[in-house]
Amino acid sequence: MVQELVYLLILGFAPALFWLWYFYVKDRYAPEPRAWILRIFLLGMLSTIPLALIEALIGAVFPSDLLLVVVVAPVVEEIGKFLVVYLFVFRRPVFDEPIDGIVYAVTAALGFAALENFVYLFAAYSETLTLPLELSLVRAVLSVPGHALMSAMWGYALSQSLVTPHPLARRLVFHGLLLAIVLHAAFNFLVSLEVIGAAVLIILLVPAMWLIATRKITASLRYSESAP
Repeated sequence: MVQELVYLLILGFAPALFWLWYFYVKDRYAPEPRAWILRIFLLGMLSTIPLALIEALIGAVFPSDLLLVVVVAPVVEEIGKFLVVYLFVFRRPVFDEPIDGIVYAVTAALGFAALENFVYLFAAYSETLTLPLELSLVRAVLSVPGHALMSAMWGYALSQSLVTPHPLARRLVFHGLLLAIVLHAAFNFLVSLEVIGAAVLIILLVPAMWLIATRKITASLRYSESAP
């Protein structure tokens, strides 16, 4: 059992750590302090617990699996990840470049995704007593980076709010958070459709999220490159 638990920890956390490295190295002009990356990653991971409790409480009041998956989870999880970044690093001196919002949003999201991924894999192992290698692969290339790509939407908006007049800044962040929630809801809905939904997810939604996130990263880096 100990050996299987170690394998599950590796399968659960390795994808999040890989994608964290992938996005971290995108910040090539002034990489964020690793101590701050670790802090936000751990806070994102810890946020999984209260967010799961909130979802469970809402699910008890409104016992609908579709409602929980498509509405409750996207709203609760994106707001929860947003609050990790907004409360713990947004007003800190290290948050000083347009790319920083994406980096810290992705970091919090991947901390959340790491623990969530482990819990899913552990539950699958508990049912079958075999390592869920196929499930771990699917989640490694879809669900885990999906969390990062969704949260990158409000992360970019949070950075842009620093250089936007106050009334517009609040609206900008709201729209970024709303976009993340809508993408999260669409992702979860397609997953719930199983085979047909998975095909649409792979062919349309995930590539679209990568395209949007890549454009936002490029725009942020272009601003940093041109800054004095």
